[in-house]
Amino acid sequence: MRLALMTRPVSLLPLAGALVVLLLVACGNQHDAAQPTVPPPDPASATLGAHTLVGQEDGSAAAVARALPLATADSGSSFIAFSAGYALNTSTPSDNKDNQWLRYGDPVVYAGYGGRFDVKAYLVQGGQGGTNHLVSIEKPGEPAGELTMPVVEIRNGARLVDVAQNYAPTGTRLASGSVTTDGPALLVAFWWGDGGGLHHTAVPDNGFTVIEQFTDLPPGSAVQCVVAAREVAAAGNYSVTWSTTPAQGAPLWVFAFAPPR
Repeated sequence: MRLALMTRPVSLLPLAGALVVLLLVACGNQHDAAQPTVPPPDPASATLGAHTLVGQEDGSAAAVARALPLATADSGSSFIAFSAGYALNTSTPSDNKDNQWLRYGDPVVYAGYGGRFDVKAYLVQGGQGGTNHLVSIEKPGEPAGELTMPVVEIRNGARLVDVAQNYAPTGTRLASGSVTTDGPALLVAFWWGDGGGLHHTAVPDNGFTVIEQFTDLPPGSAVQCVVAAREVAAAGNYSVTWSTTPAQGAPLWVFAFAPPR
């Protein structure tokens, strides 16, 4: 018995060799088979983050305009805020994340109101954020006066590529200026109608989507605003036309943000 058992493995060697050959062939066939192609990860792109808008009624507003708290990225975001209302209110926005807000360009004065009202744009690039991100503006010049303040976060958007600003004349189709991008970008457009009355509409074209609007105003009136955004995948020239009711003029902005190189 013991001898027979010792000789059985010897008789199995050819079979074992054949199995090894078969396994090698099988492995070779598996290696030669077409493998799924894994696409490379897309590069970081500037994307829309948190956003909000506060609109204060004229004559009964608080002396500080405070936006609702936002949940923003801890770092690497850019931010846009506007102050639209009495020109005497010249304070810069501030927040609880130690960002330094800088005015972009000159104030744009509303036509037809004797210079009493204007719109001012402010930016933070590569800023700090986090939960409970609070942005506010003090109003020492006209504490009870109307003020509208949208706040928009652009994630991965530390690089401002281009800005277009114009004052569209009175009409029902108000065309912005054009921004030029050098690759994928996030575009953020702002419409600030100058018409009287309490009920307005402003609808953007060219792939822009409304993200904030304040066009049905309170009885005491306020500054109207619509904000829209669009992500573009390639370099190019981009603009937006707003279909507006009633006919009126409007200060318009378009910002183009891209990720840092």
